[in-house]
Amino acid sequence: MIPVARPFIGTEEEHAVVEALRSGWITQGPRVAEFEKAFSTYIGCAHAVAVSSCTTALHLALIASGIGAGDEVICPSLSFIATANSITYAGATPVFCDIDLATYNLDPSEIVKLITPRTKAILVVHQIGLAAEMNAILAISREYGLTVIEDAACAIGSEYEGSLIGKPLGTLACFSFHPRKILTTGEGGMITTNDPSLADKLRKLRQHAMSLSDVARHNAKQVATETYDEVGYNFRMTDMQAAMGIVQLNRLQDFLQRRRSLALRYDEALDSFPWLETPRVPRNCRHNYQSYMIRLIDSSSIKRDLIMQEMLEKNISTRRAIMAIHREAPYRSARWENTLSRTNLATDTALILPLFHQMTDADQDYVIETLYSIAR
Repeated sequence: MIPVARPFIGTEEEHAVVEALRSGWITQGPRVAEFEKAFSTYIGCAHAVAVSSCTTALHLALIASGIGAGDEVICPSLSFIATANSITYAGATPVFCDIDLATYNLDPSEIVKLITPRTKAILVVHQIGLAAEMNAILAISREYGLTVIEDAACAIGSEYEGSLIGKPLGTLACFSFHPRKILTTGEGGMITTNDPSLADKLRKLRQHAMSLSDVARHNAKQVATETYDEVGYNFRMTDMQAAMGIVQLNRLQDFLQRRRSLALRYDEALDSFPWLETPRVPRNCRHNYQSYMIRLIDSSSIKRDLIMQEMLEKNISTRRAIMAIHREAPYRSARWENTLSRTNLATDTALILPLFHQMTDADQDYVIETLYSIAR
């Protein structure tokens, strides 16, 4: 079976985790701080705050930005459900915006139509690793006084206007280290910002809002007692995860180079297919190809699910396109089904092909040959 994705875990990651176990630091400690420093240096931002997942990163980013009950946050429906859930966790209401079919990202012209007096933020998703049209979105945010938070779960190593996603372009950006992502710590997330006060608030909130971190308390030369001045959360990353993340970050350029090479091979082989669209990357963006998604064109007589089934029978795993959150029970509404036409089209007609670091040219050739066979 050729899987749709597979994390790359080598002996260096294994050794790093074992060393962390033997160090005595099991929970958040010095390796988390080291990972944060390395991550912020790579991205080029002032601060990086490690947390337990991208979902908790988004939740904290919203809370730290003052988003709460009665507020509305504009976001895409074409995303993993965690995007909307994080808004709901904060007590706010997600307002779904349609996408640009060329990029699968928010259509800035649709955002303006959704702004109300209750709108407080735009939660931008850099979908499957391709940067959203941030210049237009930031212009809207400035005009209406809105906070911009970037869901960069899939976007490690992606670029917009020559800069890495996560500097950030908005106030905060949130990354995922789930095994489906290019860089993994098993589970885990990171928040990046250039605002020192926000970074300090995030570090406290992730650890029950303690005034002293565990590291500071254990290294104190005098008895130190922490205080708790607000309600916080247990959203910590462990040193075991961070140790793995440090090694993975050192591998990142190799990961990105291989994925871009594989994506180019797909492009060259599939661009001639008249019944599908391959990814389109704007000139001001550089894709990391966290996933390689193709979409059947509107007039195609070949149905997506049939293709997926035929490929599965030939031992090739695929996945349906990105979900439409508004079709899931917690967010189902006729309003969204009737107004998100491009989101509906994308989720109904696209599929994700196998792409991972260890994928060989022979593996990829077999995937391509199978698509040719189905087309015939």
